[in-house]
Amino acid sequence: MALIANRKSVMTLFTSDTDVHCHRVRIVLAEKGINFEAIKVDPDNPPEDLLELNPYGIVPTLVDRDLVLYDSHVIMEYLDERFPHPPLMPVDPVSRGRTRMTLRRIQRDWDTLVDTMSTRKGKGADVGQATRELRDSLTVVAPIFEQKPFFMSDELSLMDCAVAPILWRLSVYGIELPPQAKALLDYANRLFELESFQSSLTDAEREIKQ
Repeated sequence: MALIANRKSVMTLFTSDTDVHCHRVRIVLAEKGINFEAIKVDPDNPPEDLLELNPYGIVPTLVDRDLVLYDSHVIMEYLDERFPHPPLMPVDPVSRGRTRMTLRRIQRDWDTLVDTMSTRKGKGADVGQATRELRDSLTVVAPIFEQKPFFMSDELSLMDCAVAPILWRLSVYGIELPPQAKALLDYANRLFELESFQSSLTDAEREIKQ
């Protein structure tokens, strides 16, 4: 999959069709209309050219000229700085710091659970515990989505790009949120309707909602 835009440079993204971390990077690329070449990778069998660029052989891995990045949060921030319009991070340092802390919490709390629930990284009781923890955590934070159309903001931000792929996959994880999480579900549907979100989806990801 490649997005076509009026950009002179073409980045390369080593990506997976179903990986959460890859999906969030694709959302940022779509939102900013960045032209890129996607190289689909089987995470269990990374190709030699990826291993030469990234010693961990993981996706997503972004190559921009001589720069190689392979952490989804680092990649998202880099893309926002490299292509500043539309901005996905606040302008002032205090708000940027708060956004980075929230992204860090998403990474430590929710991403850890998502990784455990994946068939490659979790088994049995660990998966069940992670599923319950993610469902309960999302339910607890749901009320904050009553205040603003996006994640504590009037505008789309990197926080939304980080959370949207998780919410899209709740059924895959076997999570059904309770009625008290309605504000979160409404927020999720707003994200799913965005053109950039729809453009970011692979065929395999679209099948999740079919």
